[in-house]
Amino acid sequence: MELDKMDENDWKYHGEGNKSLVVSHVLLSRVLRLLKYPAEDSENPPQTAEQAFRQIQNIVDFSSNVMSSLLGEKFIHSGEVVKLPLEFVRQLSIKVQHHRPAWRCDKVMDIYSGCALCLPNLTSPAIHQPTHTPPLCVEIKPKCGFLPSPKHVSKDIKTKVCRFCMHQHYKVANGKWKRRSLYCPLDLFSGNRQRMHFAIRHLIEEPQNNFKIFKGGQCIYSSKEGGDDSLDLNSLLHHLRPYFLYGNNRINGHMTSKAALNDFIQVLVNALLSGGDGGVVTERQGEGRSFCEASVFHRERIHHGSQGLPSDSVLFRILQTQMLDTLDIEGLYPLYRRVEQHLQDFPKERTRLQIDGPYNEVFLGKLQKCPAEDDGSVEYAVAKVHQYRVAMTAKDCSIMVALVPSSEEEEDDEGLSSQRRLRDFISRTPALSYSVSILDLDPKPFDSIPRQLRLDQKIVSCYLRTGGTLPKGSLSPLSGIFTPAERDDRTLLFHPV
Repeated sequence: MELDKMDENDWKYHGEGNKSLVVSHVLLSRVLRLLKYPAEDSENPPQTAEQAFRQIQNIVDFSSNVMSSLLGEKFIHSGEVVKLPLEFVRQLSIKVQHHRPAWRCDKVMDIYSGCALCLPNLTSPAIHQPTHTPPLCVEIKPKCGFLPSPKHVSKDIKTKVCRFCMHQHYKVANGKWKRRSLYCPLDLFSGNRQRMHFAIRHLIEEPQNNFKIFKGGQCIYSSKEGGDDSLDLNSLLHHLRPYFLYGNNRINGHMTSKAALNDFIQVLVNALLSGGDGGVVTERQGEGRSFCEASVFHRERIHHGSQGLPSDSVLFRILQTQMLDTLDIEGLYPLYRRVEQHLQDFPKERTRLQIDGPYNEVFLGKLQKCPAEDDGSVEYAVAKVHQYRVAMTAKDCSIMVALVPSSEEEEDDEGLSSQRRLRDFISRTPALSYSVSILDLDPKPFDSIPRQLRLDQKIVSCYLRTGGTLPKGSLSPLSGIFTPAERDDRTLLFHPV
């Protein structure tokens, strides 16, 4: 990719979040991630080109020096900062504008700094051969996988119902989503195959912002925020069937819809549990904190116990990093206030305490060597705040599972060296090679902590006010695939891998 010969016609709109917009190259397996500003700042950018460069470099450093050490290098793609020609960026902004969702257009793309983050396009792996069936890529935003300790929370409900399930009620009440998702992160992080299968099924049923499926780099299945569009499961099944033609649940040689869907979910479960390094299965810390009372999966339905997560699996690494939040936002806030007061008295200390970076080995050391007990110092408070910010990043990250069809006789070449061969269910062709990656690893701002406390209070009070009930029509109507009988049948058969 020659930066001095950039052509906006080689790039297309890929998607966007709250703080950045992503475009992908039409031929190369590359994406560019560009910053966004509030629309009112479009004529007067809120930061200089040097500040924009430093902001993106901070994202790279945080990912490569901090999150990579905690989550495992094999899962992380940190990317690099690139400086683009300004005319290319301006033309690109014009080109992608009509592809953007209307509700995202309160912000505009940064066309002044020319800075962007260049990353591999994980939805379209470079190892894919154009002559083969295009790869599938599944994006899962798992959210927080444990309940807080009762020691630090003011409302007992927080130790019984997980943050995600409570937040669903708040989002429906405020009209962000029409329907509640029955997905519960504690089921996915349980390591129990039944619960994980159940969780992924509900992600498919009501994806919201937590589940997307890409085929050959094109998004073929997702939700639109605030929209009432019905999801086309039949279309999804049409896409999935060619990848699972050799399943062992066929009727008269015909792959049933339910079988294709179950095979697909089982492949995802296998990928999420496999680390490829032969890690031991680890019992969950504090098993009582891994069941959510709002989950519609009943614990008495578990037939084989809770297996826990393999220690080299992506879910285990994410969960361990999330659990750096030992105090909950309520227990952390007094420590945040201690740091804030210190910075008001000694503003120059902000640099020494690395409040805004740099995110290097020293920063990592501070949060890893935090004393067990509070000694009243500002250093202790800063270390706990840093731990909380890292945990928040892990609670908001995305897992990308790429599934690449390959024939049985294909040898693992150099392009597949970082992949694992997936032998799902029984030996059969075509096999699926897979890779697992973690995205969305930006540092959370120090100054966002008061806002997070206010949101937490709103979510809990809304849940308590409604008694955990929702208005009629707020549960998903998708029953073509998930019939009531199937919803109630939690008994799943798994073949050895």
